[in-house]
Amino acid sequence: MYVLGPCSAESREQVVETAVSIANHFPKSIFRAGIWKPRTRPGNFEGIGELGLSWLREAGDKSGLKVATEVANTRHVELALKNDIDVLWVGARTTVNPFYVQEIAEALKGMDIPIMVKNPLAPDFSLWLGAVERFEKVGTSQVIAIHRGFHHYDSKPYRNLPQWEIPIQLMAERPDLPILCDISHIGGDRALLAGIAQKAMDLNMNGLHIEVHPDPAEALSDSRQQITTDQLLDLISGIEWREATTDNQEFHQSLRHLRSEVDSIDQDVLKAFFRRMESISRIGALKKKNKVTVLQVKRWKKIEDHYLTEGKALGLSEEFLTKLLHIIHDESMRIQHDIMNR
Repeated sequence: MYVLGPCSAESREQVVETAVSIANHFPKSIFRAGIWKPRTRPGNFEGIGELGLSWLREAGDKSGLKVATEVANTRHVELALKNDIDVLWVGARTTVNPFYVQEIAEALKGMDIPIMVKNPLAPDFSLWLGAVERFEKVGTSQVIAIHRGFHHYDSKPYRNLPQWEIPIQLMAERPDLPILCDISHIGGDRALLAGIAQKAMDLNMNGLHIEVHPDPAEALSDSRQQITTDQLLDLISGIEWREATTDNQEFHQSLRHLRSEVDSIDQDVLKAFFRRMESISRIGALKKKNKVTVLQVKRWKKIEDHYLTEGKALGLSEEFLTKLLHIIHDESMRIQHDIMNR
């Protein structure tokens, strides 16, 4: 599934021409355009408003595509339904507030229109799933989750950190729920889109949400992350498509053998962690007896530098090593703190 179109509806010509261009290559996609744009600060382009809904409807009629737009309150819902918009989506700034989500869900009660729910700004799995469930509770059967990354003060090189573990958790807990990847908002830069798209497809997501504009440099919002239809074709054609499984029995036999090896190694790792934490407990008792603080900064820095160097030499990524070392260190400090303050 593809959801394609400009970040914002800017003119009738832009909306209709983009929809027709997309339909020529992706006739089963959904055409998207923002009508109301929630901006961080006033004064920026905040969308064309209600007028753009008629443009969207015309674009759908002329292209044959279903059309979608974002709604953030019940008034938006009322106007979108009045203009026969086919699909609605709830943005990250709305998903973050259960009151807003509930009001929109109640406004859609009894109307089984497809609704796409973007993850909230913060990496809060329960908040995202809760928003999905609010729509399901009022009878919406066509709910689609959209992973658009999470706001972070330092998300470089991305606009929003992917934090893939959160959509993976959603896929694991709700395998029945379609999930698309909004590569445009994760990347924030068209140069990053291809890599993010490949990652999403490798994770077996159900499709992509991509911002497409006839002239991205002149876009009134999010110009850096939008691409032309030609660039979209290049991006899609560059993806290496893979299946979730295969009928190749030799593959399954080899996979079972390798997974057995991994399971055995994991057992050894768990036992090693257990022995390590037993030693940490004795260190905590020793520090308590001698009234020494839990945190020893020089020791920690020495450990971190040493194992980052050792791990990278073995071919492990610095990001993985840093996360692993910090998790182990945090748990070690927690154990010592509990022992010293019983």
